[in-house]
Amino acid sequence: MEEKAYKSGFVTLVGRPNVGKSTLMNHLIGQKIAITSSKPQTTRNRIRTVLTTEAGQIVFLDTPGIHKAKNKLGDYMVNAAVHTFAEADVILWLVEPTDYIGAGERHIIEELKKVKTPVILVINKIDTVKKEEILSSIDTYRKELAFAEIVPVSALKDDNTKELIDCIFQYMPEGYAFFDEDTVTDQPMRQIAAELIREKALRLLEEEVPHGIAVNIERMEESGRICQIEAAIVCERESHKGIIIGKGGQMLKKIGTAARREIEEMVEMQVNLKLFVKVRKDWRDSDRFLRNYGYNPRDISGI
Repeated sequence: MEEKAYKSGFVTLVGRPNVGKSTLMNHLIGQKIAITSSKPQTTRNRIRTVLTTEAGQIVFLDTPGIHKAKNKLGDYMVNAAVHTFAEADVILWLVEPTDYIGAGERHIIEELKKVKTPVILVINKIDTVKKEEILSSIDTYRKELAFAEIVPVSALKDDNTKELIDCIFQYMPEGYAFFDEDTVTDQPMRQIAAELIREKALRLLEEEVPHGIAVNIERMEESGRICQIEAAIVCERESHKGIIIGKGGQMLKKIGTAARREIEEMVEMQVNLKLFVKVRKDWRDSDRFLRNYGYNPRDISGI
């Protein structure tokens, strides 16, 4: 019996904010790497994760949601997303089931028309609508672009995700593994820890503080079987600082407790997490602060 060729390549996930890219990627690789939130623009960097199977290896790039930028951070996020189009072997475009294509989706369509990379349209959140609506959505989108495939899924319910992986491998080139089979991500532990803290802050603060927060890990070191972490939650206004800290420090404590549990699972040891809050006015429009908090435009070029 002829042995199947080993396949490997890069797959970029793109789409409007909050369509479920990070949730889908987490399910595809089988564990949580990218943070998720009900708020748009949760992902700010290109996050590279790895799925290795007997058939081959897929390196996923979860990109920031494509949106109309309002500051330098927004420019960075959109550029990080669009830059991956020509570099990937396959593009997964995530949309929600609808028969209306808005201005944001039309912008993505125009960008996708510029590349020769196979595009797989992934209609996510099919658990939220009836079957007829899914079929209507497929019919609407297939008129806009020559998709390699159209795959309906539910990232949240993990529905049809195995079929999506099989579909991706059809368009992967033959090659060798880029990473060891045990590798799940190339993100450093410090960055993942910072993102987990930011996720808990976004969820617990709800609508009280705008999206203008960052997390900077100022110290992370192992001491015996304990990981010591000191991290700053950065906000743009003094009024936000009080909200993040909360009455008697209760909100900051809640954020720290929730984040510590997940960081402990990641590093597989006890974690002592100390959080504090810093105010950096208009940091999202400052080149220096963007670099300090890990958003360096120079990092966009090259996978």
